Amino acid sequence: KTSLIISGTGDVIEPEYDLMAIGSGGAFAQAAARALVANPSQRIVLEGNGDERGSREYNIALGEQRAKSVAGKVKAQGVSSGQLDIVSYGEEKPVAFGSDESAWEKNRRVEIVYQPK
Repeated sequence: KTSLIISGTGDVIEPEYDLMAIGSGGAFAQAAARALVANPSQRIVLEGNGDERGSREYNIALGEQRAKSVAGKVKAQGVSSGQLDIVSYGEEKPVAFGSDESAWEKNRRVEIVYQPK
């Protein structure tokens, strides 16, 4: 499984708590879009994630919104909807453990997972 994590720190898109802004991680979404346009048989899964705050349902919905935000960015670059799948894990797959802003920021992310051809 090959994945690209998009954030504001360079490897992952880490949107603000409730915002869908991609920020500096947008360059990674653009790179993924270029790769998908050049390889129409390639598929990706956009995995939306959240931090531990809020209800499970809220975080699932927020993770989905984050993934859809990235999907919109790559589709605007010419990627086919048929190349994209979206899944939300909410708070279920943290990459950082802790109950502070640093951990929450790392857990608010979208991962781009390239699927085998």
